[in-house]
Amino acid sequence: MQQDLNGRRALVTGGGHGIGAGIAIALAEAGADVAVHYAHSVDAAESVVDKIRGLGRRAVAVQGDLTEASAATRVVDLAVAELGGLDVVVNNAGHLVGRATIAEMSDEHWAKVWGVNVSSAFYVTRAAIPHLVASPAGRVVTMASLAAENGGGAGSVAYAAAKAGVVGFTRGLAKELAGDGVTVNALAPGFIGDTPFHDTFTPREAQAGIVAGIPLGRAGTVDDVAAVTTFLASDAAGYLTGQVMDVNGGLNFR
Repeated sequence: MQQDLNGRRALVTGGGHGIGAGIAIALAEAGADVAVHYAHSVDAAESVVDKIRGLGRRAVAVQGDLTEASAATRVVDLAVAELGGLDVVVNNAGHLVGRATIAEMSDEHWAKVWGVNVSSAFYVTRAAIPHLVASPAGRVVTMASLAAENGGGAGSVAYAAAKAGVVGFTRGLAKELAGDGVTVNALAPGFIGDTPFHDTFTPREAQAGIVAGIPLGRAGTVDDVAAVTTFLASDAAGYLTGQVMDVNGGLNFR
């Protein structure tokens, strides 16, 4: 079965840069129309939109702080209005925010990490459920992390815990929506080298050490993650739900 998304309508949160941008473009290459959510950089989001339109697909940039329920609902409503409905939601928005040990961690840091990684997925998905249920092939894809499985690197307890929360959210929601024909799956990327994430939070020498330990001998790429996302959004993955797909080059096994 081909991964043909022709006629599908997708919302990708955090779609203006990095992994999110790669996912948005890959979905469009497979035939989907895409709403590209962004929080801050409209120029980056519009660049992704232009690329999608260049593929002959409809696209729109939608802005909002997804840690606020009303803003998340507005983002979903705008996506639905512009695309004429919604079949696929990719909850990609997330962030490490910063490294902090538990001893030095503020309440604000903990809340911010959980807000951007977990609450954002909850608010967006809750708003999207009526549209996904109405779709003949509703799909939710959430973004977990290898950190949810191995605890992450130094100073990332809050992030690891939040991404583990995303996994629990995914599996619980998969059970809730299975009767409506909506599948819910997660991705757990390992070290993805061509994004700003690790350049911001992981020193170069530490990055080299991580790559040296990957059995496949290279860092992951945005395309690696986008390909699995496109598969999960397609009819080919119609019998998969509640699953966490590891994209880590063999760095970690369940």
